[in-house]
Amino acid sequence: MRIIPRVLLIVAAGVVGIGVVVAIVILAAPTVVPSLKTDGGEGPAPSWVSAAAVQTAAKPGAGVATQADAKWITATAKKTGIPTRALEAYTGVAIVNPQVQPACGIGWNLLAAIGEVESRHGTIFGGKITANGDAVPAIFGVALDGTSTAHIPDSDGGAIDGDATGDRAVGPMQLIPEAWRNWHVDANGDGVENPQNIDDSTMAAAHYLCRAGGNLGTETGWRTAVLAYNSSDAYVDEVARYAADYASQSK
Repeated sequence: MRIIPRVLLIVAAGVVGIGVVVAIVILAAPTVVPSLKTDGGEGPAPSWVSAAAVQTAAKPGAGVATQADAKWITATAKKTGIPTRALEAYTGVAIVNPQVQPACGIGWNLLAAIGEVESRHGTIFGGKITANGDAVPAIFGVALDGTSTAHIPDSDGGAIDGDATGDRAVGPMQLIPEAWRNWHVDANGDGVENPQNIDDSTMAAAHYLCRAGGNLGTETGWRTAVLAYNSSDAYVDEVARYAADYASQSK
């Protein structure tokens, strides 16, 4: 598989690197935010990927992880190789997002593709997503000090990313502190807004992408949203390959 350079990650248990982060667009906060097995493809990347279908649970619970049909989740996780707990988050967010941003049309396959590229669905370097959705150990990116990354000065005093000298991306969806502050949300209903939680971070990422791209059911909207997440055409291509693979393998 051809893997593009991407964010250098620091896991709480130690330091390990896998690439270089590029500029991230920070969007203004909303007025209200409610509390594969695949190699990514080798041929030409699709320019954009429409939202994949998902089967909704007959009696969903309160948190996003309960929104998709359990049997569909099990079958789709097996076909795509996406860990079940992560897939519950991606699909649940895609199901409930229209209640908040009805014009967006974000697909779970896009969220899953970003989760794959950013942190291997929270399993990077032997980590895992627990039953309640937390990434263990916690995931932090390298300091965005401009050396081999974008330069993003400290904006949180270390409260979110554990570093008072400069910003780092955090959690399974690799959100920078300002993006998390703008889009923080309790998506699993546990009373805690946690960027290291796959439900909360995926919902925040969805809000961010929808604000950036507007209508993700169009190529312009989709590409604008993904470029806002990471302003690299190579990144967009890789996300598109994974999103297309997940869509085709979930049918």
